[in-house]
Amino acid sequence: MMYWVMKHLLLGPLMKLFCRPRVEGVERVPREGGAILVSNHMAVADSFFMPLMMPRRVTFLAKREYFTGKGVRGKLKKAFFSGVGQVPIDRSSGAAAQAALDTGVRLLSEGKLLGVYPEGTRSPDGRLYKGKTGVARMALESGMQVIPIAMFGTDKVNPIGSKMWWPHKVVVKVGEPLDFSRYEGMAGDRFVERSITDEIMYALMELSGQEYVDVYASKVKDELAAQGNDLGGWSSSSASRLPQTKAG
Repeated sequence: MMYWVMKHLLLGPLMKLFCRPRVEGVERVPREGGAILVSNHMAVADSFFMPLMMPRRVTFLAKREYFTGKGVRGKLKKAFFSGVGQVPIDRSSGAAAQAALDTGVRLLSEGKLLGVYPEGTRSPDGRLYKGKTGVARMALESGMQVIPIAMFGTDKVNPIGSKMWWPHKVVVKVGEPLDFSRYEGMAGDRFVERSITDEIMYALMELSGQEYVDVYASKVKDELAAQGNDLGGWSSSSASRLPQTKAG
């Protein structure tokens, strides 16, 4: 109930008023049944605007810290994230990561739309970073199609480091669904999972027009923190390599 109240009565109308969001290709999202919506990740606002523009409820796997706060503020935060369709997961260990994947597969088997950011974290500089293979594992184990989505303008609405949102036009582009049924029964094969993930990132790169960096965003963030957040001081010899595709 809270999801639809937030979408249609409270937050949704305000977001539409101030940011004039527009969606392209929404007809590619299935009207029923499970599917994995994979998106680039520019800002926290992505998790609000993408569901806003989808015809069905979207469920995200969210870090459990959003649900474990103390006091009144913590309870309100937990109620909000639960109400808007986010499911808590533990990302602290390998076993926890597997449990998160199992949760994703279960949600897909229940016919839900699962929102996933394959980069694993927000882009530190607007570029598209190397994808993590968890999304490939979920696609293989569930047998569901993967639908690429590119977000535009959310980094202007909700800039990195800002607690405020600012009016700016947002566009959500939905790409052609990706079918990985040719790899049926190959979950757990690291080479196959990396190939699938790279194909997903290539589709996101083409859809978003972002420059691709063949390094994990989390690694770049760690290096930036060590350098005092001096983005200009970071470089990577792998930055120019494109993700592999089925044709490449």
